[in-house]
Amino acid sequence: MTGPADLTHRLEAVEARLTALEAREQAPHPAAPEAAVPDAETFWVLEGIQLRHPAPGAVYYAGSVELPAGRVDWQIGLPTERLLETDWTAFANALAALGHPVRLAILQAVMSGAASVSELAAGEGMGTTGQLYHHLHQLTAQGWLVAAGRGRYAIPPEHVVPLLAVLAAAHR
Repeated sequence: MTGPADLTHRLEAVEARLTALEAREQAPHPAAPEAAVPDAETFWVLEGIQLRHPAPGAVYYAGSVELPAGRVDWQIGLPTERLLETDWTAFANALAALGHPVRLAILQAVMSGAASVSELAAGEGMGTTGQLYHHLHQLTAQGWLVAAGRGRYAIPPEHVVPLLAVLAAAHR
């Protein structure tokens, strides 16, 4: 049996979807060839978010990734209010840790299966062992890597999809 609160929530979700669809229809659309028009399944993720989170909405990211270390399935959704009210400067160090080409190369190598310092040091452009350890320290201090013992490193499963989401956002 459906109660008044459930019906109210469902009605609000339907109204939010209708408002979003109307806004999408009123926005100017660039001319596109017929083949470029997306089918009804293109925005299935957005439709799910809009059903679950009426305005102002939420931001989700998710992924299912098969890596040499195994499969990682992960998702997170954050309400828009929470993201907008958070002190963004608190993220500066985590983002700065990703802001160096060698650190990104280290993460890519680890994600591709390299785990030991010697495997990482053998990679192109990793610098001296001291420089490599400096970069490893920066990445572990921000949680992008964890020391797996005996000079081995791994990306924590809960950071695989977020890292790839950051890279996807930066992709042009």
